[in-house]
Amino acid sequence: MKLGSTLFLKLAVFVIASPVLALSVAGLLFLPDNPANPKFAPLLYPIVIGLYVSSIPFYAALFQACKLLGHIDKNQAFSALSVRALTVIKRCAILISLIFVILEPFVFQLAELDDAPGLVIMGMVPVFASMVIAVFAAVLQRLLQQAIDIKSENDLTI
Repeated sequence: MKLGSTLFLKLAVFVIASPVLALSVAGLLFLPDNPANPKFAPLLYPIVIGLYVSSIPFYAALFQACKLLGHIDKNQAFSALSVRALTVIKRCAILISLIFVILEPFVFQLAELDDAPGLVIMGMVPVFASMVIAVFAAVLQRLLQQAIDIKSENDLTI
C-alpha cells in the first residue's frame, strides 16, 4: 500500500488526542489554585481522578491505533500484529467503560446535590461510546483473524 495512504486517519488520531491532552494539562494547572467547593469536593475529586485514570487506556488505545495504521501502511494489515493491536484497543475500551461505570455513582450523587439530572446521562455517554468501540474492535479482530486463518490455509495448499 502506498505510504501515507492512512495519513488522514493518523491525523484524526492526533486531533482526537490533542483536546484530551489540553484539558488534562489545563486541569492540572487549574485545580491546585482553585479547589472545589467543600460541599462538592468529596464527589468532584474522585470524578477528576477517574478522568485522569481513564486517560491512560485512552492513550494506549490511540497508540495501538497508530501502530495498526502503520501496519496497514507496510502491507502487514493481515498479520498477528494487527490482531494484537485490535485486542489491546478492545481491552482499553472495556477498561474505559469500567472506569466510567465506577464513576457513575459519584456523578449521580453530584447530580442529586446540584439538581442537575442531565449530568447522569452525560456520565453514561463515555460508557456507551467506549463499549461501541470495544464491540467494533472485537468484530474487526475476529474478521481479521478469520482472514489470516484462510490466508494461511490457502498458503499451505499451494
